[in-house]
Amino acid sequence: MQHDAQLRKQLVDLLSSGEAHASFEKAIDSLPVAMRGKTPRGAEHSPWELLEHIRIAQWDILEFSRSAGHQSPGWPEGYWPKTAAPPSDIAWEQSVKTYRQDLTSMCDLISDHKTDLYAKIPHGDSQTILREALLLADHTAYHVGQLVLVRRLLDSWK
Repeated sequence: MQHDAQLRKQLVDLLSSGEAHASFEKAIDSLPVAMRGKTPRGAEHSPWELLEHIRIAQWDILEFSRSAGHQSPGWPEGYWPKTAAPPSDIAWEQSVKTYRQDLTSMCDLISDHKTDLYAKIPHGDSQTILREALLLADHTAYHVGQLVLVRRLLDSWK
């Protein structure tokens, strides 16, 4: 039982803190509004595109993890915003807020001792909550790294 609690805590820490790399919060902190929709030379995406992609993928993983009725968006178009720039400052803030809420929900799912981390998700192929948590951590870390690189290319990373 102690190992189970340690694993749950480590998964939550992996998802919610930077540990050995920049955290999501650090990557978006103090990003100038004017830079949110800029795609620098040498990069494929703007900060807005990366933020939305991280949010959408996290939402999809969360909903798949907890709902048999969930339908994933079409790949790849459903996982990326339609524009390089956010439609408004409110859209940016809403995306960040939703990301944080969904992260909390995923961490709550992982932390709930009624959640069997190793059981096959009934509506999946061979996925488990443990696998989905690790997938989410890996995916988010990859794109947060891209966001940091884009900020460096935009000269807005300190």
